[in-house]
Amino acid sequence: MARTRGTGVTLEVARDMEPDERAVEPQTFDAYVRERSVALQRFAYLVTRHPEDARDAVQDALVGLFPRYAQVAAAGSVDAYVHRSIANAAVSRWRKGRRLVPVAEPEDVRADGRPLEEAVTDAEVAWDLIGELPPAQRTAVVLRYWSDATFADIGAALGCPEATARSHVHRALARLRAHLGEDDHA
Repeated sequence: MARTRGTGVTLEVARDMEPDERAVEPQTFDAYVRERSVALQRFAYLVTRHPEDARDAVQDALVGLFPRYAQVAAAGSVDAYVHRSIANAAVSRWRKGRRLVPVAEPEDVRADGRPLEEAVTDAEVAWDLIGELPPAQRTAVVLRYWSDATFADIGAALGCPEATARSHVHRALARLRAHLGEDDHA
């Protein structure tokens, strides 16, 4: 991932862009949306874990950004602003109780006849474990390990000090390790 120094913002940049293109902010809101919409959708999906909620969060963030795009772009913090808006939307939805969705009990055997235990991959286990984290910790982990963001950038996206961002990541990893340790003993 490319990092921009001096702006306090270090978030993902499209990998297929030339290095000199990465440093230039889009001049218009439309250009920003064209260039960043796919990455924003991915980020929102990783934070919300639900495709419709991700689309809603991105749309709400962009609606909030539109009237103040020139001001935010001049400060050089467009991605941080949008990431923070998406994270805030995820936390708000979580607080409203939308994370309690009834889940069907898994069957012991899959349709192909293999036992369920053999069909579960490490990625599915990791996804389930990350889904159990509180939204702020989940957002911090996604920013840190998916977007390769620094702790300062995570703090900017979550609207908290860098030390709190470090704490979110540390607590999330400790919680994941503890859960993995419990599974090893079971």
